[in-house]
Amino acid sequence: MKLVGAMLLILPLLPTLLGGVSGDAGSASASGETGIAPEILRSFAASADKDVRADILRYWLDHARDRERGGFYGVITADGTAKPDAPRGALLTCRILWTFSAAYRRYQDLQYLEMAAWAYRDLVERFWDRENGGLYWEVSPDGQPVDDRKQVYLQVFGIYGLAEYFRATGDKAALDRAIETYRLVELHAKDPVRGGYFEVYSRDWVRNQDSRVGLVGPDNAKSQNTHIHILEAYTNLLRVWPDPGLRDSQRALTEIILDRIIDPRTHHLVLFLDATWKPVSSHFSYGHDIELSWLVVEAAHVLGDPALVSKAEAMALKIADTTLREGIDAQGGVYNEGTAEGVTDAGKEWWPQAEAVVGFLNAYQISRDPRYFAAALRTWKFIQEKFVDRRLGDWYQTLDANNVMVPRPKVTVWKCPYHNSRCCLETVERLDELSGDKK
Repeated sequence: MKLVGAMLLILPLLPTLLGGVSGDAGSASASGETGIAPEILRSFAASADKDVRADILRYWLDHARDRERGGFYGVITADGTAKPDAPRGALLTCRILWTFSAAYRRYQDLQYLEMAAWAYRDLVERFWDRENGGLYWEVSPDGQPVDDRKQVYLQVFGIYGLAEYFRATGDKAALDRAIETYRLVELHAKDPVRGGYFEVYSRDWVRNQDSRVGLVGPDNAKSQNTHIHILEAYTNLLRVWPDPGLRDSQRALTEIILDRIIDPRTHHLVLFLDATWKPVSSHFSYGHDIELSWLVVEAAHVLGDPALVSKAEAMALKIADTTLREGIDAQGGVYNEGTAEGVTDAGKEWWPQAEAVVGFLNAYQISRDPRYFAAALRTWKFIQEKFVDRRLGDWYQTLDANNVMVPRPKVTVWKCPYHNSRCCLETVERLDELSGDKK
């Protein structure tokens, strides 16, 4: 039986297969038992393993590289047509670098190492500002800066990808550049008065306070999105460079996210804030909520602080419960946005689905509440039915409110292999841990 077919048969039987599992996190954790049949865990893991290798990584290996001019195409349309003259974005290269470095670490497949090395060269040779340090946002196909602003969001994705490349290869030059980028962010972007980080700078690292030049939002002096990705980047760097200053910055950032960016009344993230941490937005992003729920737990664990782990895990469960109650449709798909009044954008992008699978698995690992495992499996089923492109490979970018695919490019500066490949790699690792199969 094909893996996807097996998963579709398992899902309706899940309540029975889960048997008498209770939602009592304490008893389940103490016993060390999952309460889920090993065949369910292994079938789920095998489906994710197959998807990342056969659908996602294969697509990017075969189609993303511009072998004539180097680097990666800036745009590939929904029908698979590459646009060689489109500008190239450093964010895409950073995310490809992370993806194939992480894939090589797991699978030791030389194709993945070659792709990671291709991305590393592209990042350093095309996007690195040799005069001022840091990464340009966008260059022309021949490598000339088109948008030379220093978006902090981008700089930390550079750290994330470079640290992962070092983890995969041991290349000290990559680690050195990750550390250099971290120091630039700390020097220029950190708010010395109220904590956290500002958003956007000129080429020579002068802060631009005009909200119109940021990535998104009406007034993005500070945003949850940038802080989420600083968190994940610093977590990855801390794994390979346990610097006391980095550790202090990461601890302060984790506390700010838990105390300032997560609304304690709603358990949603505040999307945009002014310099004083006053909220300037009222919409929720369900995908960012559930993504942060597991990233903050990961950060606390890497910091190694039991009290912070406990605080992060408690918040992760509240976010997961809120996402499950408010942000998921009947088929398991994650809506784009909402407010206190309800869902305002019932469309669905590929990346919130990926983050929901990991976020719900994380909540299950913390609590052993079977609702969360069922939610992860249901969203995975939704992905397999609606998002995986069985003809061209990879995942579609967008569904409308009726869960019908909207033709959108397969590759852009934003549409990348990072969210969905990470979803699969995290899913396999977490399920292997639950089943006892972890290597």
